[in-house]
Amino acid sequence: MEHAEKKAGTLIEALPYIQEFYGKTIVIKYGGNAMINEELKQKVMEDVSLLKYVGMRPVIVHGGGPDITQFLKKVGKQSAFVSGLRVTDEETVEIAEMVLDGKVNSDIVNMLNCRGVKAVGLSGKDAGLIRASKKLATVYDEAGKQANVDIGYVGQVAAIDTSILDTLLDNGYIPVIAPIGVGDDGESYNINADYVAAEIAGALKAEKLLLLTDTEGVYKDFEDKDTFISTLTVAEAKDYIKTGIIYGGMIPKIEACLKSIESGTNKVHIIDGRQPHSIILELLTSSGIGTQVIK
Repeated sequence: MEHAEKKAGTLIEALPYIQEFYGKTIVIKYGGNAMINEELKQKVMEDVSLLKYVGMRPVIVHGGGPDITQFLKKVGKQSAFVSGLRVTDEETVEIAEMVLDGKVNSDIVNMLNCRGVKAVGLSGKDAGLIRASKKLATVYDEAGKQANVDIGYVGQVAAIDTSILDTLLDNGYIPVIAPIGVGDDGESYNINADYVAAEIAGALKAEKLLLLTDTEGVYKDFEDKDTFISTLTVAEAKDYIKTGIIYGGMIPKIEACLKSIESGTNKVHIIDGRQPHSIILELLTSSGIGTQVIK
């Protein structure tokens, strides 16, 4: 009986959050270890399905870096990164599109459909969803001086047309989006999924954007767990990037947070996707997890 009461208490704790977010759009950037660990993968799908069943409007934007890297190795290509972004030549962007659209996206859609929710897979090319342009990687020297580097068919979002997303959401579907955009001349661009999720969330005026990562959140010193940052302002984030406190793969995530907030997303959270049911813990409990980025 005590165990049953504890379960009931957990459900009651979630009630005000279900009420608060009922009918709201929640964009989830799905990536990291939660995509390659089978147990975590299933728990993410359970979380997203639950959000849908309690009346929220989830949207998934997924990455697929490890799958792309693995396939590149099979064809004898080495991966290189600049400021957390993959250097992408013509062959690499073709492989990335094939892996993201043909394998990763369809797998996610299938797992959600098997749980009784209706999911639809999309590329950024579909219905003109994501218009893209070339993105230059930003680097800083020891003096903090900025420089831009061309890294190939790496894109940035030029425009989002949410009409297909609005149609799907209004008809009860969960959109699952691969981060491939199309340029003015029809060329494909591989876009960092964090950036795509940020732009999608902003365009939809989402209540929340959740970025699933392989870390607990943001630290001033990653080696010192006492320097964990639970709340980060826009001004602080920009300064931390410039001074090198935030570096490497965390740069795109923080830049995505800033863009999303500036575009109209209410709140952005960087959460640890390695923790089972991290989405539910963030949205439906009083404690929450990770680092939140605010204006």
